[in-house]
Amino acid sequence: MADTLTVHRAGLTTVQDLGRPGRSRHGLPVNGAPDQYAARVANVLTGTDESAPLLEITAADFSCTPSADVLVAVTGAPADLTVDDVPRPRWEPVVVRAGETIRVTGIRVGVRAYLAVHGSVESPYLLGSCAPDTILGFGRTLRDGDQITVRTALRAPIGHPVYGIPLFRVHASVPRLAETTAWTIDVTDGPDLAEFGDSADRLFRSEFTVTPQSNHIGLRMSGDVPRRTATGEVLSRGVPVGAIEVPAGDELLVLHRGRGVTAGYPVLAVVTATGLDALGQARPGQAVRFRRRTVAEAVAAYRLQRARVEALKTRVRTVFDAHRIP
Repeated sequence: MADTLTVHRAGLTTVQDLGRPGRSRHGLPVNGAPDQYAARVANVLTGTDESAPLLEITAADFSCTPSADVLVAVTGAPADLTVDDVPRPRWEPVVVRAGETIRVTGIRVGVRAYLAVHGSVESPYLLGSCAPDTILGFGRTLRDGDQITVRTALRAPIGHPVYGIPLFRVHASVPRLAETTAWTIDVTDGPDLAEFGDSADRLFRSEFTVTPQSNHIGLRMSGDVPRRTATGEVLSRGVPVGAIEVPAGDELLVLHRGRGVTAGYPVLAVVTATGLDALGQARPGQAVRFRRRTVAEAVAAYRLQRARVEALKTRVRTVFDAHRIP
């Protein structure tokens, strides 16, 4: 049965998923949620497939009302989640009755929150993904008054009949975003590291600041930028998501999930998969420091993150089975 979420305050909200992995060979950016961990966990908390569509709320406040009882979860940047003005926990499943208003407000420290719904959120697809692509002009950006079609099998009340106490807590692992200090972002060596000579160490001993010209395509960062000592021409070639490029000038360019697939700037380092999630929350003015890691260390960190997601799936499945949630 199809129900709806009626959007009252859209802010800067899109329908998002994990993007189009493997499409770079066709010249398409991968796109998808910049903070992949938060998006995955939001879906897992609602018993939904990791890659299912969900709402990405960027910086501004958001509110909506479901036409039926729904189970939702909000993850990502620290923010305030209320249901009919009653505070509810983030990074946990939350039951919302038909006609109650969900509000995600006061996003702070980071920049993106993710709202997932048990069941499915309907959205147009392009090459297997609903992820917006600003180059192609594809994707759904929400506006005040929009109705989002959702399909949910939640039909029985869940929670304490009098006090509204939730019957489950599944304790997702929540990343900590520092409020007053620089974030530490892990990187591995890039293919052109040797071309920077001794100045390459500036990347690891200096602090950089995200500038207002940053977006999901790439983050521009100001600071003590390393200088390339080689003088040869750099030919255009394929570049990975997370490449730290050093163009001529006083900024670093860190390519994110909306990046083009080729470029001709020297690549000093590459941000790890877990580091990219953190950068997906970086807003203008955020200070970051880069930490050098081996490929083996980067892989181990990602495997640990994946293990946490799989363990969360098991806990959610156990709780949902106990409450007969499909």
